[in-house]
Parts: sequence; structure tokens; C-alpha cells
Amino acid sequence: MDPSVYLDRGTFVHRLDPKTKIFLLLGMVALAFVFANPLYLLAVLAIVLFFGYLSQSMANLGRIWPILLAVAIASVILLSVFGGGQTPLFPFVEREALIYGVGIALRLDAIIMAGVIFLSTTRIEEVAVGLVRLGIPYRFAFAVSKVLRLIPTLVATGTTISRAKRARCPDLDSGNIISRNRKRLPLLVLAFVTTARSDKVSSMAMASRGFGAGTGRTYLLHVAMGRRDVLILLVFVLLLAGSIALRVMGYGGPEGS
Repeated sequence: MDPSVYLDRGTFVHRLDPKTKIFLLLGMVALAFVFANPLYLLAVLAIVLFFGYLSQSMANLGRIWPILLAVAIASVILLSVFGGGQTPLFPFVEREALIYGVGIALRLDAIIMAGVIFLSTTRIEEVAVGLVRLGIPYRFAFAVSKVLRLIPTLVATGTTISRAKRARCPDLDSGNIISRNRKRLPLLVLAFVTTARSDKVSSMAMASRGFGAGTGRTYLLHVAMGRRDVLILLVFVLLLAGSIALRVMGYGGPEGS
């Protein structure tokens, strides 16, 4: 499986300025926190899926469906059992707690999917440049880009080590889930150690080239916001403002008022 997240597509979402996509991501997270009622959060989830469809990022969303399902199930069960309410529904479960759990599950899934769509449509270099253009210090922007690179590197390293182990004929897929995870634990340790060593070599190379020594920097990527970016941001700001107004008027609460 390809560990990279970015999908090289020619959609209008890919062509948006990185700053615009950063604002859209932050706005989508804010929109998910505006409402608590599952019906309203389903509408937020539909907006996220619509962006995923427009950006042709559904393949990456399909890759993370086990994570989305696990987050949803865990949120519903934990918050339903340990939450409080006034209306008994099942043993140890109140109606209000169940509604709240479903709402949190939809909120978390919407935020995760929005993040995946952002990474599917934005190169890591564009993320760093966009943060710098927003006034973020370059060192912090570079640290963010390193973190975003770490996960695909770790997955690729783990895949390589796993294939090397299978070439020596160990059976990694037999037994129950506990025994399979026990067999894969040494692979995970090796993947972390190998990635850490690679990162150390990269840090030494950066230091030898005087990273951070100068104040002025030049960039290979030149980004600028156009009329399309302004229009998209304006529409989304109106959507977010309308959602906040609905919430202030009492709509979208956990009881669906």
C-alpha cells in the first residue's frame, strides 16, 4: 500500500492557495464544534464528504474507514455508558448520553476526514509555505512539515521491514489478534528506531548546511490568493456565520431544539 497521503489530481480544490485550504480546515473544525445535535452534525459530515468528492479524495477516505469506525464505536459506547442523562433508554444508558455520544462520534469523524482531505490535496511543501505566509515562524512551519512527513516515512519503513521478515518465512498472520500483535511488536520497534536514525542523519545534514543561520529565506514555491480563493472563503465564512447564528438561536443543541 502506498504510504503517501497526497493525491496528485487536477481538481479546483488542489489548485486553491495553501492559505485558503488552511483556513477551510480550521473553519471546518470550528463548524464541527458549533453543533451538538447528531442531525446537524450529519449535515457537517455531508459538507466534508462533498469536498472529498470534489477533490477526488474518496480513495484516501476509504483507506481510513476502520479508524473512523473504531473512533465512532468507542465514542458512542464510552459516552453512552459513562455519560449522564434524565431519560432511561437501556440499562446503564440514558437517552441524552446516547445522543451526546453519537454527536461526538460524528464530530470526531468529520474532523479526521477534513484533515485527510486537506493532506490529500495539499503537498507538505505547500503546507509549510502557507504557514509562513500566514506569519508563522519558519522553524515552526518546518517542524510541522517534518511531523507530516514522519507518518508516511514510518509506514513505509514498517512495510519494508515486514516484507523483509516475510521473505525469511516467519508467519505473521496466524493466531488470534493478540498473538498477531505480539509478533508485529518487534517490527514496530524496528520501524521507530530506523525512522529515528534517518531523522538524526537529516538533522545533521541540515545543521551542516547552516539551517536557521540566516534571517532572509527564498522559496521555490510561490503562492498567491486569487479571486477563486476569496470567493470560496467568503462562501464558507457566510456558512459558518449562519451556523453560529442558528446555534445562538437555540438550534442544533444536544436535544435537537
